[in-house]
Amino acid sequence: MPQFISIGYGDQAGYDSTPQHVRDAAHRQDARLKSEGAVVGVAGAPVQVRNHGAAGVETRDGPFMSSDLPIAGFAVIEAADLAEAIAKVSNVPCAVAHGVVEVWPLG
Repeated sequence: MPQFISIGYGDQAGYDSTPQHVRDAAHRQDARLKSEGAVVGVAGAPVQVRNHGAAGVETRDGPFMSSDLPIAGFAVIEAADLAEAIAKVSNVPCAVAHGVVEVWPLG
């Protein structure tokens, strides 16, 4: 079955402004995805890693890319196609709590 990476963006203010019953349903969707074998996690602090020309490892704290909202979490899910993957993540916390979820097909 094809795999997809989802990246959820959202902040505490958007989460807090979402009605509790919507948040509860979104967390149930995360649990459902986990029960289907998805790897779901909350994002920690990123570290950039470079090793240009294999000449030595360089690290830098912080994200490489920037966005209006911080990355809140990731998931690796299985779905028959992109449409099913979108349906699976359309009710997770970042999608319903004033954030956004990207879906990336894995080749």
